Amino acid sequence: MQMLNSHCGVDRDARGLVRLTICNAGPLNILGSAVIRSVREGLETLAADRQIRVMVLSGQSPKSMIGGADIKEMAGLDQSSAEKFITGLRDLCEAVRNFPAPVIARMAGWCLGGGLEVAAACDFRVAAPDARFGMPEVRVGIPSVIHAALLPRLIGWGRARWLLMTAENIDAATALAWGLIDVVADQGGLDAAVDKVVEALLKCGPQALRAQKDLLRRWEELPLTESVDLSIGVFGRSFMTEEPKRLMQEFINRKR
Repeated sequence: MQMLNSHCGVDRDARGLVRLTICNAGPLNILGSAVIRSVREGLETLAADRQIRVMVLSGQSPKSMIGGADIKEMAGLDQSSAEKFITGLRDLCEAVRNFPAPVIARMAGWCLGGGLEVAAACDFRVAAPDARFGMPEVRVGIPSVIHAALLPRLIGWGRARWLLMTAENIDAATALAWGLIDVVADQGGLDAAVDKVVEALLKCGPQALRAQKDLLRRWEELPLTESVDLSIGVFGRSFMTEEPKRLMQEFINRKR
């Protein structure tokens, strides 16, 4: 594993897959300011690499993808430093959400609070069968903010309200039923389940996938008619590359 910085490890393969691992963040992969900044910087560096086709985001510890933001650090904050801290976490989540290639969250063990917000900013979420999820902020005197705003879009207002206001944790089966995660792996099969999603994405045109991700992100914020009309130009620009001609011809040849 190559270390981009003290908290950001990267593995690459020849297919264009990059695995980014949050490192040296304690046994539960906790997000303190230094970790937040380092992982954001790593993501921003990798975002410029157009050879990347898929990214898998995970934590170094098997106990947790991300166990949340650092409560010990937050306990010493005041209004000004609290806003600075949460702005940093916002910027990390946005670096994930705006990453040009698809991002898969590899979710082992706990994924709580700010960690679940990072996962929500990913495109796909694949969890171990014993994974657990929650938004415990109100139990320590703060509201869930920033990318918790994605949760109603993923699971609906009622379920988002339950997570955010009761602070109760849910298991992987419940998270799957709610639509919070996409896949629950078999016991011991988390990496195999992640690889299955990777393989599906690698079968797609890399430029088309990047365009599709960008469209989906913009559709989240645009009215329907604008979303439809915006798509026309994106569709046209896809033919400025050789990708449609090549992949369509391969499809035609298979059908003969």
